[in-house]
Amino acid sequence: MQNSSPEWPEATMESNMVVWPPWPSYWLQGDHMDSLTILATEYQPWICSIIAAIAIGLAGIVPLLVIPQDNQIKSNVESRNILQLLLSFAVGGLLGDVFLHLLPEAWSLALEAGAEPHEAFTQVGLCVLAGIFVFIIVEMLAVQNSSDNSSPQNNNTVKETSNSNKKEVAGYLNLIANGVDNFTHGLAVAGSFLVSYKTGLLTTGAILIHEIPHEIGDFAILLKSGFSRWEATLAQLYTAGIGLLGALVTLFIGTSEILGGVQHYILSFTAGGFLNIALVTVLPELLQEERPAQSCAQLLCLLIGTFTMAAVAVSC
Repeated sequence: MQNSSPEWPEATMESNMVVWPPWPSYWLQGDHMDSLTILATEYQPWICSIIAAIAIGLAGIVPLLVIPQDNQIKSNVESRNILQLLLSFAVGGLLGDVFLHLLPEAWSLALEAGAEPHEAFTQVGLCVLAGIFVFIIVEMLAVQNSSDNSSPQNNNTVKETSNSNKKEVAGYLNLIANGVDNFTHGLAVAGSFLVSYKTGLLTTGAILIHEIPHEIGDFAILLKSGFSRWEATLAQLYTAGIGLLGALVTLFIGTSEILGGVQHYILSFTAGGFLNIALVTVLPELLQEERPAQSCAQLLCLLIGTFTMAAVAVSC
């Protein structure tokens, strides 16, 4: 009975070629070699896009290196001051992200979709307002629900419970907005790798430079909302998974152009959510600071966050 198993290449005196990995010899002949080349070419965007989306998602663990420990935040005044500075940086970063990244990109996509300039501005503006009002309504409903379910023994108890719940809701709202933002990043990364390997690398690098300061700000907001450091890290990684989902959507469709007609709506809505988080949820508490030196430091960190996003927008 003839052995039907594939023949592996054998070293001969006539050839110094080393074959590794040791593919069956018939795989390395003629049409089979061409098939392997085509296979590698076809799946390169998939492999590169998935690796890039994971790398961008891992930016969510960078804040662990700079954020104080949980017990330090609760017991150490200096650590609480650092958290306030990071929250100020988050506000500046969110404002810079909205006005220097999300909105310009949304306007550009709206114009590319065929809208007239005035129509594009109106569409983007309405979606921004929708994002702001939706986040405000969700926050108000959550606080009202907390007040109805609590037993109001005195006014201070109700106020403290409502305020605690509000902070928690703010953290989840930030995760929702961040998840939507990561989804668009995934779309951009996969779409760029479908164009070329070089374009994909440049896009991934630009998003990473933008994401690291953004993730630090998001992390500070989550800590302020009652998350522990590890809970905040896991939450950041979960939202990073949404970015991977965005990349897979583009890869399965085969192009990112099919989503171009709605992507500017998504970006504008996300911008509205970030504006609400920065100006309604985080900034009012920072404005209650009564120490002049700490207030000046917070203002400086806010400006640093904005200028960081400005530098990223100019360089990328």
